[in-house]
Amino acid sequence: MELAEGPVHLRPIRLRDQRFWREVNRRNRDWLRRWEATVPPTLPGQSPVRRPTYRQMVRHLRTEASAGRMLPFVIEYEGQLVGQLTVAGITWGSMRSGHIGYWVDESVAGRGVMPTAVALVVDHCFRVAGLHRIEVCIRPENGPSRRVVEKLGFREEGLRPRYLHIDGAWRDHLVYAMTVEEVPEGLVTRWRSQRRLQSPRSPHPNAE
Repeated sequence: MELAEGPVHLRPIRLRDQRFWREVNRRNRDWLRRWEATVPPTLPGQSPVRRPTYRQMVRHLRTEASAGRMLPFVIEYEGQLVGQLTVAGITWGSMRSGHIGYWVDESVAGRGVMPTAVALVVDHCFRVAGLHRIEVCIRPENGPSRRVVEKLGFREEGLRPRYLHIDGAWRDHLVYAMTVEEVPEGLVTRWRSQRRLQSPRSPHPNAE
């Protein structure tokens, strides 16, 4: 499926995105490294696990998506690939939940790209896929990422100590969550309303 709101467009990741995906990652290496998940050695003294190639990553995402455990997207802004968003850890049955992870090109940070992308995906998860709860887990030091979910009205639920292996070590994460009952109007609708309220009013044409 593809999701869109204004200049923000989400679609499935493709093998042919490799050149553009690599270029965005290369330009943003320093910007992203602090927040990227890493895979620790299985046992002490072993070498760190190597990152998968782009093709291996895409094949893994497709396999998980086919199994109903993941929804992987790339984010485009004004027609250019600028990031990635994945709903992972999808659990069905009596839980019906998943968690969102994302990154975005520093050059478009602050333009509302990521809040819009998250809102689009949450609405899809709640209204189309049938999930009940969405989590986003963020390092306490990651202020920009925290502001994304806080703008959208996610609840902060607490701290998970040493929750994920990030940038070479086990890191604490804050848990933010939302359930379908909390956004009966839809998260995109809420985000649109909030942006309209925050936009500075245009001056009267006769104002000095």
